[in-house]
Amino acid sequence: MGADSWLGVELRHFLALEAVAREGSFGKAATALGYTQSAVSQQIATLERIVGHRLIERPGGPKPVSLTEAGDLLLTHAGAISARIAAAQADLTALAEGQAGTLRVGVFQSVGQRILPEVMRRFVAAWPQVTVTLTESADDLELLGLVERGDLDLTFADLPLTDGPFESVELLRDPYVLVVPAGSPLAQRETAPTWREMAELDLIGHKYCRSLAQLESDGRRRLRFVFRSDHNQTVQALVASGVGSALVPRLTMDPDDETTELIELPKVQPRLISFAWHRDRYRTAAARAFVDTAQAVCVELELEPALT
Repeated sequence: MGADSWLGVELRHFLALEAVAREGSFGKAATALGYTQSAVSQQIATLERIVGHRLIERPGGPKPVSLTEAGDLLLTHAGAISARIAAAQADLTALAEGQAGTLRVGVFQSVGQRILPEVMRRFVAAWPQVTVTLTESADDLELLGLVERGDLDLTFADLPLTDGPFESVELLRDPYVLVVPAGSPLAQRETAPTWREMAELDLIGHKYCRSLAQLESDGRRRLRFVFRSDHNQTVQALVASGVGSALVPRLTMDPDDETTELIELPKVQPRLISFAWHRDRYRTAAARAFVDTAQAVCVELELEPALT
């Protein structure tokens, strides 16, 4: 028989072969499969014709049927194929239930450094069949646009969100800090710098930060920024080198960097970090679990001791 003739082999033929081998008779195999005995016989006969070998020994009478050598050989492949079909069915069921597939998440740099690693560690352990793909941008408006177009399932974003078809949950209140070189007189004071005092400083800030833009618009005096960068390490390094002080959310800075000091600013409104999604699209169980995991991690972050 040519290879093309094997294209007529169907899964039901293999299932019939397995049942006959297991039950020892066509009648019992038919009962196990929910078929008629003649249907099972026809499936075996069709399979034998396609593969060009006799697969079943039919002794007749009360004696049980058995597989020929060719039948035994084919059964090993049939079992593997049936297992793969069952695995495919389980995967598709898991996908439909949100337990498998791909979850697309938008992030920005400070989240990627301080929040995401622990979220990913816990989520991957709990949802091993879900592949998480990450898209990073310094501008959360860009990430929200990707959610609106359906290119992302979830994204970290600052609150308040821009207008759009979004729902969100607050994750973390990230206080603003003034970053100064180590040993700066400002860090030795008992009171935090006032807005008026910060307006007299040469400042470094982020290019794209909606909460900072809101602070600037709410402030009574305009701040003087001499440099803006969306690379957190660059901002902290420039402060250490004396270019200026930085007014940034605490989460963006490395608190263990001994070349700088972080001064809490209790009178400045914190940045509010959220998780956002499209309110009109179905959220899978995996997406909901990812948000829950991020909330748990952020609760622990907020419980960390404040700067001294």
